[in-house]
Amino acid sequence: MQDRNHQMAPGHAPHLMSAGAEGYYGAYFPAPEYAHDSNGRLGGIDVVGLFFRVLKYRWLVAAVVVSAMISAVFITLMQTPKYQAVAKLEVVLPSARVFQDIEVTTESDGMRAYQTAREKLKSRALAQRVVFALKLTDRPDFLFPRRNFSPMNLLDRAFSAGASAKRRNLPQDALVRIATSRIIANLQVSLVPNTSLLTIDYRDQNPKYAREIANQVAQSFIDQRVDQSGNLSNQAREFIQEQVVQVKEKLQESEKALVEYAKTAGITGTGKDESLIGSSMAEINQALSAAIQENLDYGRLVKQIEAGQGPSLQAVLQSEALDKLRGKLAELNGIYRQKLLLFKPDFPEMKQLKAQADEVRNQLDLGIRAITDGIRLKHEETIAKVSDLRTKLAELEADQAAYQDKNIQYTILKREVDSNRTQYESFIGKLNEVAAGSELKTQNAAIVDLAIEPSDPYSPRMPINLGIALILAASVAAGLIYILELVNNAFSNPDEVESELGLPVLGILPLVEEGNLQLQLSNPKSALSESYRSLRTSLQFSGVDGAPATLLVTSADPSEGKSTTVAKLADDLASLGAKVLIIDADMRKPSIHRIFNIDNAIGLSNLLMNTIAREDVPQLIRRSKNPNVFVMPAGTVPPNPADLLSSARMGIVLSSLHKHYNMIIIDGPPVIGIADVPILSRLTEATLLMVSTNKVARKSAVVAVKRLKSAGANLVGVALTMFATSKFDYNYNSNYSYLNYKYYGNAERLQPVAGVAGNMGAKSTDVSNWTFDSVVAGLRRHFGDFIDRIK
Repeated sequence: MQDRNHQMAPGHAPHLMSAGAEGYYGAYFPAPEYAHDSNGRLGGIDVVGLFFRVLKYRWLVAAVVVSAMISAVFITLMQTPKYQAVAKLEVVLPSARVFQDIEVTTESDGMRAYQTAREKLKSRALAQRVVFALKLTDRPDFLFPRRNFSPMNLLDRAFSAGASAKRRNLPQDALVRIATSRIIANLQVSLVPNTSLLTIDYRDQNPKYAREIANQVAQSFIDQRVDQSGNLSNQAREFIQEQVVQVKEKLQESEKALVEYAKTAGITGTGKDESLIGSSMAEINQALSAAIQENLDYGRLVKQIEAGQGPSLQAVLQSEALDKLRGKLAELNGIYRQKLLLFKPDFPEMKQLKAQADEVRNQLDLGIRAITDGIRLKHEETIAKVSDLRTKLAELEADQAAYQDKNIQYTILKREVDSNRTQYESFIGKLNEVAAGSELKTQNAAIVDLAIEPSDPYSPRMPINLGIALILAASVAAGLIYILELVNNAFSNPDEVESELGLPVLGILPLVEEGNLQLQLSNPKSALSESYRSLRTSLQFSGVDGAPATLLVTSADPSEGKSTTVAKLADDLASLGAKVLIIDADMRKPSIHRIFNIDNAIGLSNLLMNTIAREDVPQLIRRSKNPNVFVMPAGTVPPNPADLLSSARMGIVLSSLHKHYNMIIIDGPPVIGIADVPILSRLTEATLLMVSTNKVARKSAVVAVKRLKSAGANLVGVALTMFATSKFDYNYNSNYSYLNYKYYGNAERLQPVAGVAGNMGAKSTDVSNWTFDSVVAGLRRHFGDFIDRIK
């Protein structure tokens, strides 16, 4: 099979046949982006897109919102009004009397105490006190109120009437249970942050009941706590009195046992929990410590004396008599040394001075010896003293050991006496405290603010209900829009096509009325003609060497405007001087011959099957009304179109025809379900995919693109057909408004259209000229499209 990859060498451009053709083929320029604007996108959220989708479904949003508002109004009117009364109560800590040694009851301060008070306020016992205090069992309108939600409330509001409650024949216990349950259900208690205040919130259909019950709950709570405090004091006093009697008897018995044992054992004490032996031992220990220390001090002095350091002892140095002798000796030695310079030692005066000095020195030595002998004597006395004290201490320790054996039982009995005495004194003190405070009823809570009778109901609130309804309506509308967008799996704008298929949109063809198609196509100034010229220009700039020499036009599904596009593109290209050949390769369902009103007896299929006579060869290619446009019809419907297209003969035919025409446009069959298009895409230089707006499924288009790319097709882009510019679509109502309105002034009046083109297989009506039949046809068409999308 000869395909486009082998048809021409790389870089080879098709030869141009005329000056007009040279003007037709232009240099390559990138295809412009269609309606691609990043404005209005914040943080990845398309704000403008969301806004236009709301506009698109504005009637749905309006219907949901209006329905929600009306429902909110009726629901509000059918609700029974309720009134709210609030009282404030201060909880004082500590809330009960707590003893140091005996805790009859305990309540922690802080948050735990406040939470306890809150739960007590909501208790059934307190609710029963309120029922009995206010005699609520005798009030039928409280026991059997109106329903909170009832259609009868509309009549009551309209005629200002209230249903009267009737007393029912029920036992008293049942009435009390009903009243108590009502109070618990409608009562709310909360703690004011960072305070010791509790708010008592009661709600009722009757404002008088709301005020009375809120105030009575606070008062009943105070009374209940006072009663509990009185009961606590009585219980504590009885308990302590019993303990006092028991502990007193124990104390008396223990004291008697202690005295008897002390007499029997002969134990005497000093009054300070110690015996005489112990006191003597303590005194001897102190004296022994002092004697040992003194002995050590004299021992050090004796060691200095024995070491020949007696003259340097502190006692010697501090002696005044010895100090005078040392001074006199120093004076005589000085005089002797001075006169030794004048006289000889044998001189009588010198001998006399020496004798005086020796006498003083002898007296000094005698004084030092007396002091050192005294120190030795003292040392010997301390040794004897230490020995005596240790002997005495040993005797006392022996006596103490005997005493300890007797003192063990004495200590046990004395400890029991002390314990019983401490308990007795403690119970007497607590009994006095309870006796003093038993008659004093301390309030552990105080009412800060009494509830006042409310004048306006707190529920229902019309603004809040309307706000909630609006939020719910917005949520429901958003959900419905999301579901509708999910169901609508077709393409609605070029951005979706480019993002889903990854191909540029080369042209956008507007949606026109079927009966107005020929007028739009024949009028060069119409919006449709202008769109096709824009598509032609995009094809001219789709390649480096200009427009492709061979172009395959196909679509994912049938009836997407392929044949009409092929015919109009050929006419527009021929107007530039190019010689264009149209080949109808849709041999299963040919349509080109109908557009050009020619015979389809012989054509491409006959040429490929070689079933054409030689004299009929000139009739294969027909000239159209445009002298530069030539047409080869599909011919007889063959049993095997794919085999014919994949034959080598097809490649030879295209290569031969390429020599005689500037451009060959092939009208191919749909891609989905048919093998013809992948074969044709390899035989042509480029492939143009037609995608219809709001018709072809996105999955079908994606599958078609994947199939063409897997076959090696050169997909140059997409042409978006049946685009309705009259709808509220993001950015396109303004960017493509020229498709609906006159661009050339008043040269020709063209109505805005909203139909489909030719054989594109859809029906519509002009929005400016509605009729009953057109409306029915439009609804039928939209319903059919909706069913197709769901499928």
